[in-house]
Amino acid sequence: MAQRLLILQSLWAMERRLADQPEWPLLTQLTMIRDAGFDGAGVRFVDPGFATEATGFLRDHGLTWQAQCYPRTVDDLKPVLDLVARLGADHVNLQPDVRPHRLEECIPFLEGWRRLADQAGVPVHVETHRDRMTTDLFFTLRLLDCFPDLRLTADLSHYLLGREFAWPVDDANHALIHRILDHAWGIHGRIASREQIQVSLRFPQHQGWVGLFMGWWDHAIRSWRRRAGPDAVLTFLCELGPPPYAITGPDGAELSDRWQEALLMKDTVRELWRRIEAEDGRLT
Repeated sequence: MAQRLLILQSLWAMERRLADQPEWPLLTQLTMIRDAGFDGAGVRFVDPGFATEATGFLRDHGLTWQAQCYPRTVDDLKPVLDLVARLGADHVNLQPDVRPHRLEECIPFLEGWRRLADQAGVPVHVETHRDRMTTDLFFTLRLLDCFPDLRLTADLSHYLLGREFAWPVDDANHALIHRILDHAWGIHGRIASREQIQVSLRFPQHQGWVGLFMGWWDHAIRSWRRRAGPDAVLTFLCELGPPPYAITGPDGAELSDRWQEALLMKDTVRELWRRIEAEDGRLT
């Protein structure tokens, strides 16, 4: 087998949050994801009933999923891993919902979560995310000094916004981001600017930011292909969040169509993978 890319859609990103319209039922959301050609979904493994219903549909239709969780203690990961043992998952995406001020305070959490993951035989990726252990780019790089084999999920929108890189992004900041990407075993897809966590992929004024992220994802894919095994699978989760992530006007309505933009992101990243794959093939 060859290396593969699977593009998933976040179920959180399927929330509409419209005052005058109901939410799509879960079955509607999952059917939309299937029919649009996604390879699966990102599923919160916090509510066992929700996770069971969502993964049952995905399994029945030959799709995959990542298990998302937000532990505040080491032991909080145990029921998630128990649920994964019952329902399966490509991997666990862990947002570390703790905020230590010192590197030394992080070590027991990461060592504990890694120990539980090893015992369960389940891959666990630690997500880069604001208001989490990994909220700060520099702090996370120090975590990598301590845990050189730490597997990350790279959501770069948080670091561009948090550090508010000047435009154009200079070589020094690119190098910091590349180091994060060189430890990434999964990617969460969102386009940010230096002032906004989520901007439209289609608006002309945002195309510089779109190009920036496409360049970073290009680096991430190439780096992963060098590190991963010959039959490994890389997951890319489209995660265009509902308001207040999505920008709204005075009436509370979103200024862009997130679902259509998720489809655009899916197709664009698939084409990026195909181009990289073709280039690698020509070099062999």
